Amino acid sequence: MSFAQKKTTVVPMAEERRRFQRVKVHLLGRYMLPDRREFPCQIINMSPGGLALLAPGIGNVGDRVIAYLDHIGRVEGRITRIIDNGFAMTIGATARKRDKLAAQLTWLANRDILNLPEDRRHDRIVPRNPIALLTQEDGTRMTCRIIDLSLSGAAIAAENRPPLKSLVMLGKVQSRVVRNLEEGFALEFVHEQSAETLEESVTAR
Repeated sequence: MSFAQKKTTVVPMAEERRRFQRVKVHLLGRYMLPDRREFPCQIINMSPGGLALLAPGIGNVGDRVIAYLDHIGRVEGRITRIIDNGFAMTIGATARKRDKLAAQLTWLANRDILNLPEDRRHDRIVPRNPIALLTQEDGTRMTCRIIDLSLSGAAIAAENRPPLKSLVMLGKVQSRVVRNLEEGFALEFVHEQSAETLEESVTAR
């Protein structure tokens, strides 16, 4: 249904600008196009309603995009326009999700102004083989997907979440569950890992 047919629900222009004001941010992440190709990206500005990113793989206007962003998590929407070395996209979200995004963006903007420390100590990567085996404290094993990882921890996509602060083994790396994510949970490695053996260690079975 077009906006012209739903005039009573359109947010007034001034309020729309206030609600969806773009914030300059420098966030890393990755995204997937409709053909399931995945690429790394850098977000240059974002609002609760949309974002612009620098990206090596550019789809077409109207394409659906799923992105996983540092500090933000999973967002999805459609490409609205192509820009130099990237594209802009909408963010499809409920009112509650938009409120959460607004709070996250406010924190990120204030962090940059106040020079607050980053949450993460190391750069994150997406492993070539994201499927791993996770062993919980009681010996229960489950297959999971590594969203991304660094030398000090990993983000895991899984239906079941181990208890917070519990010790688990990701492959052969001892880890601690430090927080829940929208689609899984985050791990902190008990011992910092080596870049040379990181991927092999977390996917070992």
